[in-house]
Amino acid sequence: MPKQILIVDDSPMVRRMVRSSVEAKTDWQVCGEAENGEIAVRMVEELGPDLVVLDLSMPVMNGLEAARHISTTAPETALLMYTMQDSGPLLKEAQAAGINEVISKSAVGIDRLIASMRALLFQPPDKVARI
Repeated sequence: MPKQILIVDDSPMVRRMVRSSVEAKTDWQVCGEAENGEIAVRMVEELGPDLVVLDLSMPVMNGLEAARHISTTAPETALLMYTMQDSGPLLKEAQAAGINEVISKSAVGIDRLIASMRALLFQPPDKVARI
């Protein structure tokens, strides 16, 4: 069964871009999309994705809050934050929330995002570079 990815971002354009890249460059499946963290938490419980790609700044529930819930209820799910913000304090907060890696939308291209997703999905947990 192909790896299942949930994309969480309040921008429909970003969700479409990540989805189309995943579908064009991998054999993984995008099992769903959510526009905020609250919906993402529910979808993780329903769909059981292998990886969740989270934005930080979203309405209703931000990515850090969602990650805290997801890492508690679905600890086997890998979490990757894909955000415009990439400060040192954010990295510490992200790690504390259970996020495996933070990728800057402005600093890296889609190929780097896919490479990070691949590492989180296929390397043993002790081999994945944590934040």
